[in-house]
Amino acid sequence: MTEAAEPPSFRVLNPQGRAPAVLICDHASRIVPPALRNLGLPDDELLRHIGWDPGTAAITERLARALDAPAVLSGVSRLVIDCNRRPDDPTLICEVSDGTVVPGNRDLSDEERERRMARYFRPYHAAIADTLDTARQRSAQPALLSIHSFTPRLRAREEPRPWHIGVVWDRDGRLAQPLLQALRDEGDLLVGDNLPYSGRDHSGYSIFEHGQNRGLHHVMIEVRQDLVATEAGIAQWAERLERCFRRMLTEAGILAPSASAA
Repeated sequence: MTEAAEPPSFRVLNPQGRAPAVLICDHASRIVPPALRNLGLPDDELLRHIGWDPGTAAITERLARALDAPAVLSGVSRLVIDCNRRPDDPTLICEVSDGTVVPGNRDLSDEERERRMARYFRPYHAAIADTLDTARQRSAQPALLSIHSFTPRLRAREEPRPWHIGVVWDRDGRLAQPLLQALRDEGDLLVGDNLPYSGRDHSGYSIFEHGQNRGLHHVMIEVRQDLVATEAGIAQWAERLERCFRRMLTEAGILAPSASAA
């Protein structure tokens, strides 16, 4: 596989954004490098949540513009390698995801695992670290905001997930608590506090590696995917999240009140 045929490991938007925050999107892409031949899957499987987090790239792009914040987005499908998993997590490269067998991930050699780590995983996380370092030149405490989406129902037999949005956090509630309140004050949302995924069991990797471990303000949100399945839904949620993020950052003392009203 030539370098020209490879998709980029990541995208950085608005790198000089002035907001005291960095947006990240771990599951922004459903692209599989051509040489991996769709990992042996039909296209419709890659369109499912097992291939990416639908809606999140578009929301992140809108928020980067609206907040004037830098954003880092992953470049390949989470089935190639999941950028929101620890390097030692067995689901870093899934052989089976939500009932779907992934032929291209079966019996991988150590060399192929390391190649994917070196080509996609490490560059993405290096870009997050670099973007945060640049942001810290403008703000002593930039916030790390991670954008995800979740399925209305994970498996056919499971109960529907009623939450419109979930806020994921562990022991640092400096952003989570004001964000939970801002979302609840919207008046029409069922908000999950560490639901349907919990930061208390360290679901995920990025906010802990780049936020909690560095002492930075951080939070991860999960929007239900059926709510962002259309352009109208994406626009509505981007506007709502901009409003709630501005309030959250202001109440956390990161954003000046005059800037939050801009």
